[in-house]
Amino acid sequence: MDYSERLQTLLSEMKLDGRYRTFAELERIAGEFPTALRHRPDGRTQRVTVWCSNDYLGMGQHPDVLNAMHTAIDLSGAGTGGTRNISGTNRQHVALESELADLHGKEAALIFTSGWISNLAALGTLGRVLPDCAIFSDALNHNSMIEGIRRSGAERFIFRHNDAAHLDELISGIDPSRPKIVAFESVYSMDGDIAPIAEICDVAEKHGAITYLDEVHAVGLYGPGGGGIAERDGLAERLTIIEGTLAKAFGVMGGYVSGPALLIDVIRSMADSFIFTTSLCPHLAAGALAAIQHVRQHPEERGRQAANAARLKAMLADEGLPVLDTPSHILPVIVGNAHLCRRISERLLDEHSIYVQPINYPTVARGQERLRITPTPFHTEDHMRSLVDALLAVGSDLGWAAVPQVA
Repeated sequence: MDYSERLQTLLSEMKLDGRYRTFAELERIAGEFPTALRHRPDGRTQRVTVWCSNDYLGMGQHPDVLNAMHTAIDLSGAGTGGTRNISGTNRQHVALESELADLHGKEAALIFTSGWISNLAALGTLGRVLPDCAIFSDALNHNSMIEGIRRSGAERFIFRHNDAAHLDELISGIDPSRPKIVAFESVYSMDGDIAPIAEICDVAEKHGAITYLDEVHAVGLYGPGGGGIAERDGLAERLTIIEGTLAKAFGVMGGYVSGPALLIDVIRSMADSFIFTTSLCPHLAAGALAAIQHVRQHPEERGRQAANAARLKAMLADEGLPVLDTPSHILPVIVGNAHLCRRISERLLDEHSIYVQPINYPTVARGQERLRITPTPFHTEDHMRSLVDALLAVGSDLGWAAVPQVA
């Protein structure tokens, strides 16, 4: 086999289909979020405004976080020297897990090197150790949840997105004695919609199922203490497991699960992707801890972020731009064509110093290509006006701006 020819064919097909991914080389500037420095292919640099960061509150730039990380590096150095079992458990890990358990009102928490790994480990382990387990998964669940369920070997049932009635129908169709897990998200990252958590919990409780809620895009942003949608709606105690990330609203890196101590101990003791992975660097754990503590004490910052999201959504809609009317901080602007979506993104960056990465298949379905915009507390009215004007100008040039608003 001509391996090079085969690999080149694969990449050529992706480019033809509009799915080939290119990266903008950006250098974050401490203290100037959401501004970044772009290193252009021609060797020049360009200051740009970032509109697609998952650092939703700019905590990756916050002095409290940076100071905690510097202190931890000075104290402990860079890495941990091993897995959690082999010399890799530090006091920063223990303190962070205690804070996360308290954040969600759970008995225990366990941290991982990423949110992707935390879903893989937790769902993969629970589905495997519970005999004849059936896992019920929302149709739009994240890739990491899907891979965890596949890895578990458990029988999988897909319920229609945010459809508690369909979930009830599916669970009613299996032997009631089987162990069951209902896995879903709170805020869905591409459409920005929010799950009917109470209704899903009603179904799960009716059938004696474990509930597994991914709050990755909600932790830090919702609820009195930033515990997510479940905390905001007073439902956290009804969720068996709450999973989250340290890499979005908390601005650092890593993932975690929180829940009953016995269940968390089983994951800790049996998850391959936890047991055989070098543990999170101490300075990352220290930075995440500082971020969580700051966010819990400063609800005004997520208040400003929510206000900015509402303001920008109204501005986009007022101009007829096809922004989804989402109830969250995520503002998807639908383009509907992979090549056009990429051209809009490139023109915004090259001509208007605005960075919004195109989102294409397989992250979203074909025909649903979009620009995913995420306002932060640090985007100003001028930033918003510049973004809207640039979208209108580029859209007009490319024959896109006249698309009616999407309901």
